[in-house]
Amino acid sequence: MLWNFVINLILILFFSGSSIPAMVNNDVELISLIPEAKEIVAADKAAVLSEDGRFLFYNKNADVTQPIASITKLMTALVFLEVKPDLNSSYKITGADNIEGGKLNLFLGDTVKLKDILFTSLVASDNGATMALVHASGLSEEDFIKRMNEKAKYLNLRQTFFADPIGLSEKNISTAREVALLAKEALKNSEISDAVNRKEYKFTTLEGRDKIVESTDYLLFDSAKNNFLPMGGKTGYTERAGYCFVGRFQGPQGEDLIAAVLNSPGKNDRFKESKNLISWVLDNYFKK
Repeated sequence: MLWNFVINLILILFFSGSSIPAMVNNDVELISLIPEAKEIVAADKAAVLSEDGRFLFYNKNADVTQPIASITKLMTALVFLEVKPDLNSSYKITGADNIEGGKLNLFLGDTVKLKDILFTSLVASDNGATMALVHASGLSEEDFIKRMNEKAKYLNLRQTFFADPIGLSEKNISTAREVALLAKEALKNSEISDAVNRKEYKFTTLEGRDKIVESTDYLLFDSAKNNFLPMGGKTGYTERAGYCFVGRFQGPQGEDLIAAVLNSPGKNDRFKESKNLISWVLDNYFKK
């Protein structure tokens, strides 16, 4: 700990002539070099990370835990894909998959390819589709959740814990910084990054029923002229978690950033605040 403190102090002194804060690793407490920026969002907690996770460009209570709602589904998708499923194989929706909460897109008796279930879970944040992934994985619900927590430990997400694979439990907790790190890892997977970057997803069940699911990430529909490109993300909401969002953004010079906003005041505020954060980071750290 003393050695980390010394390294951090040296880095702070070194970077004090510029506007770029540095992190040695997740153990180092970032001291913001632009403290007046803290209140540019109303959300309780927020963070902006470089895509490689080495730099924390914005920190507002970024290491304070809270429920993360459906952002949980990023970890569920990661664990599901790690069991190496054949995404072209099919699964029949059962009564155990019909979880209350949110819009259901898959119904009892629908036979659907695993890829279509995965994309429905991530694009539409569908609870039933997410539970179907768990049941199709070959693992028990208990073992699946255990693997989610083991994966969190492996990724060094020390303040992240999962009690269910959907996000309905208020015991599913993390921080803005660790949510951003989770998104960083999840978006390395081509299936996950493809899913979260789609405005909508169309497929047909094996019974011949056509389905269209629409993204809950409203930034993908944003018609404003921004100085960045939204690359997809994951929403979340419960009463305790508030309105949450984590997303990936690309700046005009190819800058790759991840923003996490937790407990934003309103459904649309989480997207507006994410846009404000990314614009602020690009203006203050990358403008030549």
